[in-house]
Amino acid sequence: MSSIAGQPAAGPFHVMSKPIGPRCNLACTYCYYLEKERLYPREQKFRMSDAVLERFIADYIAAQDSAGVAEIWFAWQGGEPTLLGLDYFARIVALQEKHRPAGKTIRNSLQTNGTLLTEQWAGFLRQHDFLLGLSIDGPPDLHDQHRRDRRGQPTSGRVMAALDLLRAQRVEFNVLVTVNHDNVSRPLELYRFLRECGVTFMQFIPVVERSSPQGCLAGPTEGGPEQPSMQVTPWSVRPLEYGDFLCAIFDEWVRHDVGRVFVQLFDVQLGLWLGGPAALCIFAETCGRGLALEHNGDLYACDHYVYPGYRLGNIMQQPLGQLAASTALRRFGEDKRASLPRRCQQCEYRFACNGGCPKHRFLASEASAEQGLNYFCAAYRRFFTHAGPLLDAMAHLIRHGSPAAAIMPLLAARRSDSAAALKRPCPCGSGRPRKQCCVPAPTDPGRGSALN
Repeated sequence: MSSIAGQPAAGPFHVMSKPIGPRCNLACTYCYYLEKERLYPREQKFRMSDAVLERFIADYIAAQDSAGVAEIWFAWQGGEPTLLGLDYFARIVALQEKHRPAGKTIRNSLQTNGTLLTEQWAGFLRQHDFLLGLSIDGPPDLHDQHRRDRRGQPTSGRVMAALDLLRAQRVEFNVLVTVNHDNVSRPLELYRFLRECGVTFMQFIPVVERSSPQGCLAGPTEGGPEQPSMQVTPWSVRPLEYGDFLCAIFDEWVRHDVGRVFVQLFDVQLGLWLGGPAALCIFAETCGRGLALEHNGDLYACDHYVYPGYRLGNIMQQPLGQLAASTALRRFGEDKRASLPRRCQQCEYRFACNGGCPKHRFLASEASAEQGLNYFCAAYRRFFTHAGPLLDAMAHLIRHGSPAAAIMPLLAARRSDSAAALKRPCPCGSGRPRKQCCVPAPTDPGRGSALN
């Protein structure tokens, strides 16, 4: 790994770029990013200038190339980035090609609410091989509960039209679902709705924010357990409800959809059960490799830490690679492991969780008064207890050369109570009967199991 123009080598890192800052045409109830406008009180446009845009693209490509990354990914988010218009993204593609080293592949992902997508947008996205992330919170009544435009009008009709357009134009896309107080109680309806809409890649992001007495959302280091004035917002999901939500969808997925529908959390956990590294930062031992870039070139340690205390610098004043290799960022990333509570260190699921996202570590243990526990600890423990035996079984199948999808006929045989089927050799190649190998007995984490 070499250095760039005398800069210290940062190693591979990822940047979530927000070329329009927090500006958006929606006013989603739970959005934590809209209030970031307060960081830039004199800003009027919230549009990344051509100079900042080219500096970012050139520096990022150079840093990734220096780190030996073969396929360089750019991530564009907001706010709502499509407000910048199609010509702006054509300029992005042109600048990437201008600075692309020979033999390197450059890819782009774009997260959008979908309300401004047109046939022209879809054609551009397909032509330039963009991966599109589309925000959908479920069927129309669930989606419109929190995702309305600035006039208070529902957006589900426009979003579903965008989904149809993406499918018709064969644009690669996935769906991001924010799990909130309202849709958490309807997991199967939500999952089946997306599946019936042709969604094959989906991720579920739980919403939890705390409000401060000043009327804004609390920052990640504010209002720990010693400050009860910080209250979880009404739209936030409750931990055990989120755990039940994950378990219900996992049961449906593992019976019917393994290898056909890809759920980010399940795929990430299967990788961890196989002994691999965490493919999602919240479950990694350390963090600090997923940065956030604001419209003016300000670089932050994470898009959940866009606060003055976590500003690393500005790429127009200091090279991106240098900021990514800074001592401040290294300390930020290592603090996730250093501050891990003793309870987490001793947990049997530490390998799968590592304390979760530091932003959510604001609970105290009632038993020991230990602070810094993750708000979603109960949710993750419920999910790991419930899904762990089957994740372990799928990992066993994969290690023996079978696909993870081989779990489905094994579970079907157990549900049918067919003695003959369960006595057949397990497809993993162990030579043992199915019922004694890769088909664990259904587990019950206290809520019942759809696998019974």
